[in-house]
Amino acid sequence: MCPVNLNPVPLKMKWLLKYFAIPVFRSFVLVMILLFSSCGETDKTKEEIDKVAIDLQISRFDQEFAKATANDIPKLKAKYPYLFPEQFPDSVWVAKLTDTLQVELSNEVAKAFGNFEQESKDLESLFKHIEYYFPETETPHVVTLTSDVRYDSRVILADSLLLIGLDNYLGEDHHFYEGIQRYIAASLDKKFLTSDVVSAFSKKVLAYPRNRTLLSRMVYYGKELYLKDKLIPLATDAQKIGYSEEEMEWAKANEEQMWKYFVERELMYSTDTGLDRKFLDPAPFTKFGLELDNESPPRLGRYMGWQIVRAFMEKTDTDLKQMLNLPADEILKKSNYKPK
Repeated sequence: MCPVNLNPVPLKMKWLLKYFAIPVFRSFVLVMILLFSSCGETDKTKEEIDKVAIDLQISRFDQEFAKATANDIPKLKAKYPYLFPEQFPDSVWVAKLTDTLQVELSNEVAKAFGNFEQESKDLESLFKHIEYYFPETETPHVVTLTSDVRYDSRVILADSLLLIGLDNYLGEDHHFYEGIQRYIAASLDKKFLTSDVVSAFSKKVLAYPRNRTLLSRMVYYGKELYLKDKLIPLATDAQKIGYSEEEMEWAKANEEQMWKYFVERELMYSTDTGLDRKFLDPAPFTKFGLELDNESPPRLGRYMGWQIVRAFMEKTDTDLKQMLNLPADEILKKSNYKPK
């Protein structure tokens, strides 16, 4: 439900209505219609998604391996053959059972995730949303594991299998991450887990642009982030883009100035690949070449692309799947994007 606070008109304001009653009333009615219409559509969509039935299977391989003995290795290999490359003999896995680092990894994951209850609920909600918007997509079998902190491949999504390395989500200050650059360690937190799964899923439904302009790549990442608006609507914007709340506030507060920067320097249609490193790629901050760079969050080009896509979807009656296939320049033109 979308509550609206309707305060009565103060007596001292009644004289204004003699001049403005009709246009004000019309505007008020229009706003109310749009507001309640939007809320109605949102509530209806939520109800339909809640009714979606999926068969989500989650296997805690990390726990099974942590509790295993040498005699259990053949059983685990039979159950999870894709986790045991054939070139390695059983002796490698038996040794790993008592390896000091492996034991510590397992213990730390157990402390951080416990029974995985909240994460299971989040994943179930995510795949219900995916089933609703992309009914042709198969719900994968989710397998959690430890990966020796391979954060570059923390989430792997195949057609019917989703592997999640839980040791990549222990919190940015965890001692496992001491040798990792801080801007990378900041993303190694469980609050970003479901968002990372959507990023992996987006590669299945969103083609990387052949167009070489900065705009095309900004909008590509904007589409990915808009997918998160639809697939994980309860997540914060900061969780969707991988920011802290402070970084999110910085981006919102400086959105107009950033847009002026891109427009005045005619960067949108530039094909300079060096712009990716400045505005799109993971980094400690965004590289505007200004004194404020060190204060800025990274990947602000993605943030700007997100706002362009949001503006486009607000102003047009475009289906989600259809939008994913539209060219960036069309999305920009029809968005009439103007930062507040």
